[in-house]
Amino acid sequence: MVNLETLVRDRLDDARAAAHGRSAHLVVHDGPLRQTVIALLADTMLDEHNAPPAASLQVLRGRVRLTGPGGGQELTAGQIEAIPHARHGLRALEDAVVLLTAVTEVREPAPGVAAREAVHT
Repeated sequence: MVNLETLVRDRLDDARAAAHGRSAHLVVHDGPLRQTVIALLADTMLDEHNAPPAASLQVLRGRVRLTGPGGGQELTAGQIEAIPHARHGLRALEDAVVLLTAVTEVREPAPGVAAREAVHT
């Protein structure tokens, strides 16, 4: 079992000790599912990158700006938001820790499976 409060504290401590002001820890790795706790010190950012097939960002501590099309969105502790299906980045507006949940691939059903499932619904 993972204690998120301990991870938040440890990631912030590691980010404060790191030259780049960031720290990350992969919490869950189950097939295509990834959950990562990421700490960013104020004014630190993750540069723009491509979006995975599906993802959400939950702010555990602090404030961040999820950047992307339309200028992005500010999120504060306790909020969760789906990550846009476009290039995006993340900037810490103050020391912050987030939980990134991502699905790294979407598997196509085997031929005939979709047709059988449609019959059962």
